[in-house]
Amino acid sequence: MPKRPAAPTGVRFTVSVLDANAHLFAVTLLIEQAAKNQRLSLPVWIPGSYLVREFSQHLQNLQAWQDGHPVAIQQLDKHQWQADAVAGQALELQYEVYAFDASVRTAFLDSTRGFFNATSLCLRVAGQEDQPHALEIVASAATQGWNAVTGLAPHSVDAAGFGHYRAADYDELADCPVEMGRFWNGQFTAGGVEHRFVISGAGAWLDGERLIDDTRRICETQIAFWHGDGAPPFSNYVFMLHASGDGYGGLEHRNSTALICQRADLPRLRPSASDKPAALKATDGYTTLLGLISHEYFHTWNVKRLRPAEFKRYDYTAENYTELLWFFEGFTSYYDDLMLRRAGLIDDTAYLQLVAKTINQVQQTPGRHVQSVAQASFDAWVKYYRMHENTPNATVSYYTKGSLVALCLDLTLRAEGHTTLDAVMRELWTRCKGGPMREADLLRALKRLGKRSFDGEIAAWVHSTADLPLIDLLQGQGAKLTHDKAPLAQQLGLRVAESGGSVQIKTVLRGGAAEAAGMAAGDEWLGMELAPVRRGGAAEAWRIHKLDDVQMLRGQRTRITALVSRDNRLLKCPLDWPTESQAVKLGVADAARLGAWLSE
Repeated sequence: MPKRPAAPTGVRFTVSVLDANAHLFAVTLLIEQAAKNQRLSLPVWIPGSYLVREFSQHLQNLQAWQDGHPVAIQQLDKHQWQADAVAGQALELQYEVYAFDASVRTAFLDSTRGFFNATSLCLRVAGQEDQPHALEIVASAATQGWNAVTGLAPHSVDAAGFGHYRAADYDELADCPVEMGRFWNGQFTAGGVEHRFVISGAGAWLDGERLIDDTRRICETQIAFWHGDGAPPFSNYVFMLHASGDGYGGLEHRNSTALICQRADLPRLRPSASDKPAALKATDGYTTLLGLISHEYFHTWNVKRLRPAEFKRYDYTAENYTELLWFFEGFTSYYDDLMLRRAGLIDDTAYLQLVAKTINQVQQTPGRHVQSVAQASFDAWVKYYRMHENTPNATVSYYTKGSLVALCLDLTLRAEGHTTLDAVMRELWTRCKGGPMREADLLRALKRLGKRSFDGEIAAWVHSTADLPLIDLLQGQGAKLTHDKAPLAQQLGLRVAESGGSVQIKTVLRGGAAEAAGMAAGDEWLGMELAPVRRGGAAEAWRIHKLDDVQMLRGQRTRITALVSRDNRLLKCPLDWPTESQAVKLGVADAARLGAWLSE
């Protein structure tokens, strides 16, 4: 592409690799017309991940110049600075950012790849946040053989993607991450829009054709869901996936998404081109990956555009509170797997297994009776993103319970015969003009399309800790309900980690047998003492290496004594064996009724 002058803009960033082995990016910021005593700041959080992460901790060696002369800089607080600048003149700043977080939320750099969100690298210029911003990604010897990709509009870039990009304002810059490295690259068209898919960390065995085809089907299904035959609200889209040994997650953006998956979850080439891929199961890692892709893509509409009124304009300096994450994350979680079914990527049985998994996750969370899902949304900043050993006892996930609220609403609407949740979502898109919304907007849409008020359901399902009427609704829609024995850890009221012949207790669930026995998070369960089976018999003591050993060794005894290590002390915990608990299983009872819902 021929070189053109840099995009005209008042705020220009240049990002280059300073030292890949030291994980350092070099950043230059040019402000064409600075304010007197120009203030600058770095965001403390990134939209979509609701935790103050203090990105400024990784910024170092900040310096400034005007007209070739050094300018003094004063740090005002943890994330703000003031430059002793003269008004109306160009101000140049240079600094470095340490980048070694392989998540989708911050920045990463080593000799194999680079990745960054502008919220981690690009200072906000006070008073010029709404001015056009430019970003130059610099090619160098350190990036030899690399490519670069971003959702930003290119201005003058080379064939590898390095060069000048532009954004309408800081918000757009912050919402377009950058991926650099030697990555697999694929393309497809959905809804008349070009989509690009890049993957770092994949092996030569990757079945990219299958991944592209499956992703295209997801995108086409979702575009049709929102717009019918119309076009989506973006002109291009980029999937950036990093495959790692052990990782999972995603972060949505307005025309891109950053994803992480386990390398083993990627589809693999088949021995022969004529071999058909195996049908996907609910337990397949690849199904999980497709669900993640579906989830983040659905966010393109539901949270990036249709969003809480509190997010009309992000405040990057502090927490942004809303009670609506149950809608924006939970309803997206409802539709992510449903879109896999509607795209023909999983069948009815696999989909119902995924629903049952979500039901069991919520049922196995004592915190659902402590905190409503609306409260959980508001508390995301201090609870969901700061998980610890007591989290399941104190809160409920707005992802999982929120998805079940969506399920209950959808099945209730369908049972009453006036509308569906699909139509309600599209009504909200139109009513709110693809922009900020409040809970009242949802209630109005439900009332208009559902022909009655749903205030009572929202109060009970969202703003109270009551359980949801899932089973009756599912059976009414053609699902078959059965029960299976819950996993042993769940029966005992535990969450454990087993490795190297050790049983580490991670969580003790409220009201369970393990809590009554006095077991605690952090304990290592070493063994057990057993009373004689018969009078006059010998007592027994056993070492355990996995939780199943307990079940095998106890026989028919209803009480055992657990031997645990806590702070290097050996303790005895008398454990009364609980009655058997059940887990929900779902299957197909009436395929026709299910089809009206799942295949719509």
